[in-house]
Amino acid sequence: MFAPLHGTDTRSDVQLKLKGAGVSFKKRPGLFGAARHQALADLNFSLHAGENLGVLGRNGAGKSTLMALLADIIEADEGVVERNVSSVQLLSLHAGFMPQLSGRQNAIMAGMLLGLRRREITNRLDAIIEFSGLQDQIDEPIRTYSTGMRARLGFAICMQSRPEVLLIDEVLSVGDAAFRPKARRIITERIESDETVVIVSHNEKTLKAYCDRIAWLEDGRIKLLDAADTVLKAYRESLVGQGQGASA
Repeated sequence: MFAPLHGTDTRSDVQLKLKGAGVSFKKRPGLFGAARHQALADLNFSLHAGENLGVLGRNGAGKSTLMALLADIIEADEGVVERNVSSVQLLSLHAGFMPQLSGRQNAIMAGMLLGLRRREITNRLDAIIEFSGLQDQIDEPIRTYSTGMRARLGFAICMQSRPEVLLIDEVLSVGDAAFRPKARRIITERIESDETVVIVSHNEKTLKAYCDRIAWLEDGRIKLLDAADTVLKAYRESLVGQGQGASA
């Protein structure tokens, strides 16, 4: 297990490090001008090579904002985010799909956006199509796809890249009943490899099974960052104390 870190880490395998990092957004303008919402504040922790870090918290705690910050989709407006890696990927199932293009065309475009060369993604198209189960619909416009079909294609595309840090935001149960076991098997293989993974999930069993440490977010701040069992116990006790049930 990885020991809790509080901004004083001296290990040489740090891939991402947050020092006093915070993110705020403008609210809708009101009578006295535009106020700001503090989505994340005073985040201090390091992510090590090969670590599986879980992120836990209630809706609105800032989990997805944290993932966007780690992925460099948004920037911190307080503190510092240090990066010692060249590739961080947020597993997004259909971001950037163009509805007028076919599934095949979108697969090529999305693969290139993930950093793959056109020849690489073209050579992997057959595997993507087979895994997604969209053989009969792959040349139809994406706008004709159901939400589940888009998710299956997006998942199959994302699994073609091998970033140094993989960010997984509530996608372990993607797709329908037939597709879900395949998706979970692939994700499990990635998590159990030497790849660095950050997992957002409400499912305590998932976090306990896969994570070395867990960061518990509360109102945009880290309430506790420690070994998985320690954080899950404290989080469960907090929910019980508030009269809420724990996640299954």
